[in-house]
Amino acid sequence: MKGQDWYQADEVAEEYDDVRFSGGGALIDRREKEAVLSALGPIEEGHRVLEVACGTGRFTTMLADQGADIVGLDISREMLEQGREKAADAGLSDRVEFMRGDASRLPFPDDHFDTVVAMRFFHLMDEPLQFMTELRRVSSDQVFFDTFNARSLRVLYTWLLPMGSRLYSERQVAEMLRAADLTLAGEEHDFVLPYGFYRELPGAVAGPFRFLDELIGNTIPGDYVASVSYWDARVPDEA
Repeated sequence: MKGQDWYQADEVAEEYDDVRFSGGGALIDRREKEAVLSALGPIEEGHRVLEVACGTGRFTTMLADQGADIVGLDISREMLEQGREKAADAGLSDRVEFMRGDASRLPFPDDHFDTVVAMRFFHLMDEPLQFMTELRRVSSDQVFFDTFNARSLRVLYTWLLPMGSRLYSERQVAEMLRAADLTLAGEEHDFVLPYGFYRELPGAVAGPFRFLDELIGNTIPGDYVASVSYWDARVPDEA
């Protein structure tokens, strides 16, 4: 089972957070959340956010707690149910709307959101440009997303993963942004050791590896072979 079919399986949704973000995976969860919060900056009350491929609502609930007026959209009913439960447990149901939908045909007018976030999304897309164009259409200002990198260690095992994985070069990302009429405002590259490595480790063991990973990643060669990149893209000012 590959790609979106794997992602929509009920058993995947039920175990998603526990499998991916417990033990050493908690380091990944923390870093991804830091990247999203850093890119969005201080969130003013009522800031309109769409999260595409919101999954179990990790970022949706976090951004609602920061004051965002947020919609979480996903193709998986079971993932959305997990997200609704998470928001309810946090007392944030009134700030979050979860919707099932297709990211290639978003049910929103042009420029409807201030920010669109798409984490863990583009690695599943065979034709990414049509999705990027749609994310740009509904954003009046910002599109923030991540990619897995073709120059990294992830290439050694990515096609063995049950969900498959599309890898990107910086050139491909730049071309996609240009074709979607977006400009790059910022980028970060991280995790020399791929996510799958950390998920196999207990938290106490993963910590020292992450420390070394960050030391290497703060060098020019380490930055170049990072397995994941975070991209902050902006809608050009028409003026």
